[in-house]
Amino acid sequence: MIATRELIEERERATLAPYAVLAAESRGRTYPERPPEYRTAFQKDRDRVLHTTAFRRLEYKTQVFVNYEGDYYRTRLTHTLEVAQVARTLARALGVNEDLAETIALAHDLGHPPFGHAGERILDDLLTGHGGFDHNKQTLRIVTKLEERYPEFVGLNLSWETVEGIVKHETEYDLTDAGAYEPSWRASIEAQIANVADETAYNAHDLDDGLRSGLIHGHDLDGLRIWDRFTSELNFDSWRMTELDRRVLVRELLGWLITDLVHYSAANIDRAGIGSLADVRALDRSLVQHSPEVSEELSELKEFLYRRLYNHYRVVRQVHKAEFFLTTLYKAYLSRPTILPPSVQARLDQVSLERAACDYLAGMTDRFAMDEYKRLYDPYERT
Repeated sequence: MIATRELIEERERATLAPYAVLAAESRGRTYPERPPEYRTAFQKDRDRVLHTTAFRRLEYKTQVFVNYEGDYYRTRLTHTLEVAQVARTLARALGVNEDLAETIALAHDLGHPPFGHAGERILDDLLTGHGGFDHNKQTLRIVTKLEERYPEFVGLNLSWETVEGIVKHETEYDLTDAGAYEPSWRASIEAQIANVADETAYNAHDLDDGLRSGLIHGHDLDGLRIWDRFTSELNFDSWRMTELDRRVLVRELLGWLITDLVHYSAANIDRAGIGSLADVRALDRSLVQHSPEVSEELSELKEFLYRRLYNHYRVVRQVHKAEFFLTTLYKAYLSRPTILPPSVQARLDQVSLERAACDYLAGMTDRFAMDEYKRLYDPYERT
């Protein structure tokens, strides 16, 4: 039996929840295309995201630690893959469109600049008075304008529901600006899943990387309810944790967070009487959430990570380096635009010099930004 697109779409109708987004009912693409034979619209979107230059560059963009700090820390790419895994699990458990949730998750950080959230803050400061910088908006620019892979159109020409999920990506650190994508509508369950999968992944895995790095230690976390819960259940001594202990604890923590999300979100859906996608859209709140108890424990953990890991002096030194590299490069490009690559200069009749320089910087990996600095300022480096 061959699983054609029509058969896959029929399976969606038969098996997904009544509030799921169905690929066969997509609002379509900006530029009409002939549907593929063996993939739904959202599966095609997923594959287009995976094949972008922006996606490949995530391999060398910072999550918490700059790439040269070691091969075992998470990068923006591995974080993205972990978010997609969590999103698939949640979508499957809640009976919604797994392909759409996965696609939004895979795309959610395409617009991230080098050097993590520090790089984002630096570019936003540099672009003061010129529209600022936000990695969600940059992701939208990438999928609609900057990726040039098709002769018929610019961007990826993704389906409306995928782009909506991208622009409505919202976490504690990412604020949504839905613009032309029905801003009064609540995001789909699939988009809500991608949002919470992002937070779930980075909370568990930033903790893991922080412990692995030695910047924080198990006993530093004693007294946090979420930490005490798992060290007690697993009978671990915070002062004598082994590498295997750490791996077990983080795995159990992630599984516990996902289980809480599934059960509390399903209860939210039932309590709200959700019977259709329109019901989801009309709500004034998200349905995919942690229970209040778990949310409180996560807040304690996030506060700890912010205070003891993200503001650790070694991480702050990375931020200082990032500020120096990005600021120096940006000022150089503005003072002498002819040092920009021809492909960037060619866009100056479409966007301002400030935006073109920002697009170029945002697309860089950590390594490329540092190499670019050397090319411009090291007298013995080839330009």
